Amino acid sequence: MTIFCSHCHRPLQAEMSCLPRRGKQVPGASKPFRSTKSASKARRDQINVELQALRSLLPISAQEKERLSYLHTMALVCLRLRGAQLFPPGTHGTAVPHASLALPRQDSASPCAPPADSAPPAGPALGAELLSLLPGFLLVLSANGKLVYISENVAQVLGLSVVELLAQGDTVFDILDGRAHEDARKKLLLAHEEPGREVTFVSEMRTSKAFRLQHGGNRAVAVRGRFTALRWPASPSTAAFLALCTPVVQLPADGDTGSQDDLFQSMHILDMTFTDVTESVTYHLGYRREELIGQSWYSLLHPEDADLAAAQHRAVGKSLGAGAAAGTAVLRVLRRDRTWAWLRVSARRDGGGHAITCTSHRLR
Repeated sequence: MTIFCSHCHRPLQAEMSCLPRRGKQVPGASKPFRSTKSASKARRDQINVELQALRSLLPISAQEKERLSYLHTMALVCLRLRGAQLFPPGTHGTAVPHASLALPRQDSASPCAPPADSAPPAGPALGAELLSLLPGFLLVLSANGKLVYISENVAQVLGLSVVELLAQGDTVFDILDGRAHEDARKKLLLAHEEPGREVTFVSEMRTSKAFRLQHGGNRAVAVRGRFTALRWPASPSTAAFLALCTPVVQLPADGDTGSQDDLFQSMHILDMTFTDVTESVTYHLGYRREELIGQSWYSLLHPEDADLAAAQHRAVGKSLGAGAAAGTAVLRVLRRDRTWAWLRVSARRDGGGHAITCTSHRLR
């Protein structure tokens, strides 16, 4: 009887087989199924244990730790690591960076500027006292806009704790209104190219839901700061943007819904030349109506806000039809007494699309 191989179907002699010897495997032969489900679960469990250990080390309250997701835990750990790079142990400002921000200004470009760690140390009590006296919260950014430090009193301004703010993202652009991103990038780049130069930009910042329900929206904040070397000798890795963030609008007291007296309207042709303005402009800016007609809106703007105003102007110019709006912008406008007024300005196309109407709400 002839025996055929079950694989190649060739005749076989006794005790012969075309099957490979032990240790070899026929290509395409089925492999025994081996589940990796238990191994994956073991890895996840180990990762969870490590994240819980990291969370336990964070210097926040036990109540906040309970609310932290693993993603928020990693965001806080990254914030602390970036802070440790700029405020290493043994240098002034490590434990209380906000205390060092409040020191008198020194020109970082001066060859006589002393190293930061030569200053006397400041204790935590001093930092807490300074925070209670500040009109806003303190912000420290790395050269690429990453959040390095946010003072705890941010909750008084935005209604969000540091932990809740980090849920928005780990860069300053994640907490700013999208319309101000380009202006903020330009100002940060300018400050980075010229260390010691102070820059200011204004944007609405994200706030808590309760804040928005009570006050009708996010909060406009002026960010004023400069790049400086936190350690000596100065280098790009030791430079950070130190800023004081102060609210632009003074919020009304509980039960006060505001007043129409805080508003004035102005009408412009498409190049933003004044054609008319309400008489209440005298109360807000000091100008008589006749003085403004024929002038350009841009002649009153703060130079640092001109780009933001131009972006709003372009947006309303691209809008189609009468009544089309282009959002709002927070701008500084020159008063007749040569001081600056903060205005929240909304613009829309009117007059069949051949005119622009601006409604300006005085902030302070």
